[in-house]
Amino acid sequence: MNHSSALFETHVSRCLLRPAILTALLSLTLAAPDFRAQQPPPPAQPAAQQPQTQQGQSQPELKRPQEGQPKIAVEVKTVSVLTTVRDKHGKIISNLTKDDFQLDEDGRPQTINYFAHETDMPLRLGLLIDTSLSQRRVLDQERTASYSFLDHLLRENKDAAFVIHFDREVELLEDFTPSRPKLQAALQKLSTPQFDGGGSTSGGGNGNGGGGGSRSRGSHGAGTLLYDAIFLASDELMSKQQGRKALIILSDGVDHGSKETMAESIATAQRSDTIIYSILFADEEEGGRPGGFGMGGPGMHGGGMGGGRGRGGYPPREERPDGKKILEQISNETGGRLFKVTKKETLDKIYAEIDEDLRNQYSLAYTPDKGNTVGYHKIHLVVPKQKDLEVRARDGYYFGQ
Repeated sequence: MNHSSALFETHVSRCLLRPAILTALLSLTLAAPDFRAQQPPPPAQPAAQQPQTQQGQSQPELKRPQEGQPKIAVEVKTVSVLTTVRDKHGKIISNLTKDDFQLDEDGRPQTINYFAHETDMPLRLGLLIDTSLSQRRVLDQERTASYSFLDHLLRENKDAAFVIHFDREVELLEDFTPSRPKLQAALQKLSTPQFDGGGSTSGGGNGNGGGGGSRSRGSHGAGTLLYDAIFLASDELMSKQQGRKALIILSDGVDHGSKETMAESIATAQRSDTIIYSILFADEEEGGRPGGFGMGGPGMHGGGMGGGRGRGGYPPREERPDGKKILEQISNETGGRLFKVTKKETLDKIYAEIDEDLRNQYSLAYTPDKGNTVGYHKIHLVVPKQKDLEVRARDGYYFGQ
């Protein structure tokens, strides 16, 4: 008998166990207590996707054990908060410690279990530039200042930025990239919509997206899709990123035609842990026109060309929304700041202040004392021993929605 035949017979003999032995083994197995941890059954239905509550870290799926199974404890994740602190004169305060801060969630004091003065975390930055007709006289200034800001702020092999323009559509001109030439090329594409003979407009990006393809949302006729731009930038781009995240909006703050509401755009930014800095850049010559539009179009207030002058004079108009208050609310609720371009407060100076903010952030994290319960949770962060300090941080976070 050769070696392979012997192995085969040995294998067969091992498999041909007597039924009595099998029965005995089965009885012993059933009778013996099982000391292994019981495994939870698969959930009856897919669990809802959880938002990020710490940069780069997502919540586990909620497992629902069947009746009779042991309860499964869901791991509680920490909530992280980025903050910038300035004194009453606007000077950055960079020497605070963990013990200087007091943090509450829904009115309950929380224990800060992580603290760092973060200046080295990767930065993911998005520029959202209003290219509606109300901005046509200020685009050149925005283009030049924005490139200088990005060129100075972004660090090699660490930071990245993207560029979106919005008017009657929201278009991604350049996806996340550390490349200065690509970002500069995207900024060069900025232009206000052009009306064709049929009364429609072509977008500010000239129909050409950059860096991995164009993603856009549009409406018919003239418009300023500010809220849609914030929503799409937060939901489709920022939510997938790690590190520090910030959007910078250059606009007069007046939305026309967005599918999303201001509340939903803010909530989406909060879910993606994104801070929003708003720069109110309004053309004073355009300011008197509803929505800042220089030409008529579908959806315009009052209708007609040139702001709607009729033979009988100016028709009644709806009250123009307060763009400053809108941008201020968006920034305050996400932990950012509102700036207004003036002769004294130039765009270059504003960008320098944002640069200083982003380079002098504190990073705090805590584990909620009642766990991650579903819903919106209010965050309140202060420096109690120095009440004259301005502490900028997001107002809260969403969990499970």
